[in-house]
Amino acid sequence: MLKLKGIAASQGIAIGRAYCLGEDEFSIPKRKISYEEISREIYRMEEALIDTRKEIVTIQDKISKELGFSEAKIFEAHLLVLEDRVLIEDVIKQIKSKKVNVEFAFSRSIKKYTDALLNFDDEYLKERAIDIKDIGKRVLRKLLKRDTDRIYNIKEKVIIVTHDLSPADTAVLPKDKIIGFATDIGGSTSHTAIIARTLGIPAVVGLDVLTKHTVCNEMLIVDGSEGVVVVRPLERTIKSYQKKLEQIRKIEEAIHVPRAFKPKTVDGKEVIVSANIELPEELPLIKHFGAEGVGLYRTEYIFLGRNKLPSEEEQFKAYFNVAKTLKPSSVIIRTMDVGGDKFLSRPEMPHEFTPFLGWRAIRFCLARPDIFKVQLRAILRASVEKNIQIMFPMISGISELREAKRLLDECRGELKKEGRYFDNDIKIGVMIEVPSAALTADALAKECDFFSIGTNDLIQYSLAVDRANEKVAYLYEPAHPAVLRLIKDVISSAHKNNIWVGMCGEMAGEIIFAFLLLGLGLDELSMPPPRIPKIKELIRKIRLSDAKDAASKVIDFSTSAEIERYLQDYLRNILKGDSRQLLGA
Repeated sequence: MLKLKGIAASQGIAIGRAYCLGEDEFSIPKRKISYEEISREIYRMEEALIDTRKEIVTIQDKISKELGFSEAKIFEAHLLVLEDRVLIEDVIKQIKSKKVNVEFAFSRSIKKYTDALLNFDDEYLKERAIDIKDIGKRVLRKLLKRDTDRIYNIKEKVIIVTHDLSPADTAVLPKDKIIGFATDIGGSTSHTAIIARTLGIPAVVGLDVLTKHTVCNEMLIVDGSEGVVVVRPLERTIKSYQKKLEQIRKIEEAIHVPRAFKPKTVDGKEVIVSANIELPEELPLIKHFGAEGVGLYRTEYIFLGRNKLPSEEEQFKAYFNVAKTLKPSSVIIRTMDVGGDKFLSRPEMPHEFTPFLGWRAIRFCLARPDIFKVQLRAILRASVEKNIQIMFPMISGISELREAKRLLDECRGELKKEGRYFDNDIKIGVMIEVPSAALTADALAKECDFFSIGTNDLIQYSLAVDRANEKVAYLYEPAHPAVLRLIKDVISSAHKNNIWVGMCGEMAGEIIFAFLLLGLGLDELSMPPPRIPKIKELIRKIRLSDAKDAASKVIDFSTSAEIERYLQDYLRNILKGDSRQLLGA
């Protein structure tokens, strides 16, 4: 048995046989050609480009129908590569000057492009290198007359194992046959990870050496929630994961009872449980998992992976669709949080050595009001449904909040002059994810309508821990006493100023932390939709008075280990027979 740790890309557990896909590398022959053959080789390339374009457009149409327009846009980058005159001219130049066959020339040009992009320490550009490599393989298959249907002929339920899975391959997976996938490379923000989450396929990426240790048809366990893959699991390990799967199924069955009701504690405290979403295709999950609305609608993916910025009209349609679909439930739209680990095109986002601390989120927006105001106008126009709220990310002080509100007022004035309708009473919120914002929450609370605590960043900034750096990952402690004290102070400042406070960070979807947060006075919990049923079950089985009692005790503890151990024991004691289902032990 071998247990490998990677990056959790899509939640869920899959137990099954491995279906190994090779890297699909080609042995490209180098052949000298005569002067008379040059025009024929160029013609062959043009035919291959046309045929590949048809293939991509067919895939794009299929994805647009099955998953929606936003997902289909992923393949625009592939189509642009096929029309890249610099690339095409480079191939033609090699054919003419070196008198070599088109396959060899094309493979050399693609390698030159991908190697150049991979040399940048920039996750976005590395993802674009994968796109170029994928489209290069497709063109080469046409030139070499290779089979392109390797992934479509799967006949039984399997787990895909491969070095890398392209967005196109991921999108056309036979969904009734694929129960999970695991790859050597990739990140949680890659196109493949996004599509996997949309399809609901458990996935782990970034496993590094998986393909070296996996033989086709042997047993695998993919734990997409923990980012773990077990190769050749022991019988007892399989049984353990089967029990976890059974627990998940029980919880999924249980959602049919509570989803129609507001979650309320035994002693009568109603709690708002909302969903975090980033793609329109996730909207059906809101109702399915019983969320009361959207506590965080990430808008970055409207901006990423494209050569030009989305228009006001395109953004308006996206936001309006979400608002209309979920009406009357509330939708909190976070303005673009690009930067950090999410990049616009290269001219917009310069390379930074510490991008999480750099030109991102509200800093980028305030520096580029021409881009920011387009989004604000689109959100305001969509607010005619009267259920949209706006949230500004990474506010570090009152000046940034005031400037963002000033630009919003400018947009209001412009829309009024144009005779456009919008919700003039739209609520404005602030994400508390920077220590300076947490420490000045009393001042911020006087000038906004709500807070939402983003613990993912608040923890990493407070503890000086890059959450994406595996060397210091052990220091990333949600229950660190300093973090809990900041959260407690933020909640207190909000309530003193009569505004509500929620949380859209990972802590909100964890059982022991949700219990603690309710005890600290949090009003709303927002999380990925699949986590909602468990949290709603927890709320229905506890007393708020117990949560307050536990919170009052652990707030003075010295270490996160003490805090977590105490909360686990406290919950086991009050949940009794339900503790195994909710706590997993």
